[in-house]
Amino acid sequence: MTWSFEGSQADMRESTNTLRSGFAIAMGLIYVLLAIAFNNYAQPLIVMTAIPFGIVGAVIGHILLGYDLSLVSLMGVIALSGVVVNDSLIMIDYANKRRKEGNPIYTSIHEAGLRRFRPIMLTTMTTFGGLAPIILETSSQAYYLIPMAISLGFGIVFATAIILVIVPCLYLTLEDIRLIIEKGRTVKQVDVSKTKVPENNVLVDK
Repeated sequence: MTWSFEGSQADMRESTNTLRSGFAIAMGLIYVLLAIAFNNYAQPLIVMTAIPFGIVGAVIGHILLGYDLSLVSLMGVIALSGVVVNDSLIMIDYANKRRKEGNPIYTSIHEAGLRRFRPIMLTTMTTFGGLAPIILETSSQAYYLIPMAISLGFGIVFATAIILVIVPCLYLTLEDIRLIIEKGRTVKQVDVSKTKVPENNVLVDK
């Protein structure tokens, strides 16, 4: 004998499972596109670190405004995942361009933070400003859209505040890891070359 929730609960369970699989596919596509653009497999992970912070911001927004998380909220979170990566994307892209010009990594990411601060803030504030009328709407017609707007608005604001600090740190950390790996390979190659015995080592008496 088994039991399960049916009716509206079953529909919500099915929709949630569909959203979960769609979210996984979206994350995979975002990673592939970023890896192609950066020609790197690690830097897309830095860009995608904004997504968890955006989800935290969406949850905080629901708590502050007194709304429960719903299926529409999850839809807003999925939409947020594609929007919130833009801020960290333009910062990493600018830093890579500066490094290709021959600048040190610290100077490159520092200039990226300074030069891209205004575009990042303007993008965030205009997005939140465009969603603010829906978030503050009190009519019953907009009731079902408010959770999605909260997820997008508060998620991108919270993620931006974190991105401006954590993305440069992760960028420098990734470079430190790369240098440690390369140093370890160099030391290993040197040790192997020192212990290598030359072939046909013949002693010739004069």
